Amino acid sequence: MSTVFEIRGGRQLSGAITPQGAKNEALQVLCAALLTDEQVTFTNVPDIADVNALLDVLAEMGVKVGRPAPNTVVLQADAIDPDYFATHTFRKRSSQLRGTVMLAGPMLARFRRAYIPQPGGDKIGRRRLDTHILGFERLGVKFEYDTELQMFSLSADRLTGTRLLLEEPSVTGTANMVMAAVMAEGITTIYNAACEPYIQQLCLMLNRMGARISGISSNLLTIEGVAKLSGTDHRLLADMIEVGSFIGLAAMTQSELTIRNVDAHQLGLIPDIFRRLGIELHLQGDDIFIPAQEHYRIQKFIDGSILTVYDHPWPGFTPDLLSIVLVTATQAKGTVLVHQKMFESRLFFVDRLIEMGAQIVLCDPHRAVVIGLDKQVALRGINMVSPDIRAGVALLIAAMSATGKSTIQNIHQIDRGYERIDERLNALGADIRRV
Repeated sequence: MSTVFEIRGGRQLSGAITPQGAKNEALQVLCAALLTDEQVTFTNVPDIADVNALLDVLAEMGVKVGRPAPNTVVLQADAIDPDYFATHTFRKRSSQLRGTVMLAGPMLARFRRAYIPQPGGDKIGRRRLDTHILGFERLGVKFEYDTELQMFSLSADRLTGTRLLLEEPSVTGTANMVMAAVMAEGITTIYNAACEPYIQQLCLMLNRMGARISGISSNLLTIEGVAKLSGTDHRLLADMIEVGSFIGLAAMTQSELTIRNVDAHQLGLIPDIFRRLGIELHLQGDDIFIPAQEHYRIQKFIDGSILTVYDHPWPGFTPDLLSIVLVTATQAKGTVLVHQKMFESRLFFVDRLIEMGAQIVLCDPHRAVVIGLDKQVALRGINMVSPDIRAGVALLIAAMSATGKSTIQNIHQIDRGYERIDERLNALGADIRRV
């Protein structure tokens, strides 16, 4: 029998909570440890299913993995087995974890061969590999596709610097190109590169290892290839998705919360978007303080039209928080259009919110109109299933604000991205049981 969350809602929370290290950064920088045979030490690493699955893959391919303290990981890739990628074990693991695609860049840089399986991870719609494969090809990589194994086989005699114009500012695609190019011969430029804080963190880490990357934080990266990289220490940023989730949770449960050590300078539009939903929040140094609010009113655009919140490549609003925005708006005063542009299946969880009593019109797979209840009518507890990481936490927030008992099945999806979320929220006064 699978584990579920039982939530008894309607409780006000109080206290302080610290966000975990950033999941999406972890999946990139841990792969980058393959670029050197020296020791690389990571701190503030989230202890979550996706990260642990990637560490298992690294260990199976020959990387020495140490965990000397909580949320600290030490990697040394001095005895790698490149043939591991052709095994059934790797194919099985990678079918469940999107992050393994970022092993290809460092493997090509160091060993001149790699394998990419069809993507795994969330069931949130199509995720293309074109950006990765076409970019590698421009660097001098040849590829073959095995239809039976559903696996790309990549190889190169040498990697040569080139000019890349990415078709889309893919975060994982940019990370892969950067990690391949740091040890290519000559200079590589990557235009239309993703410039998320996690890409910035990866580039800064690589530069400490001896890489020569300029243009960091812009969408034009210039990389001068080097022959060898060395070890380093790296601390991960706070997970901005957890920060946004906790802001929405505070508003929905009328709670006074302090979110500690949020790396505020890297949050981009996140505080502003939640303020547009009417949520009062205050930046206090590197903390965010949210007072208890009985009501919050969604702003309109200056011309009086209905607010639209949509995702966009950084420095636009991250798609990972649209689920949180949507559920938070259900108890606001006013109306908002949520437009999920980047993935076509992420809004289907709204059926469960409608069943709980929310007023939502699902226009199509990408757009939903939320008419806020203004806390006049509470959501009611129901039984539901978590379809993906972000929708799972959105449903958890809804359940915590609802009257009565809710159950959420398939909580493995939540555990993939959130560290001990039930324990941490219970410490603030929530009532979540893992049964």
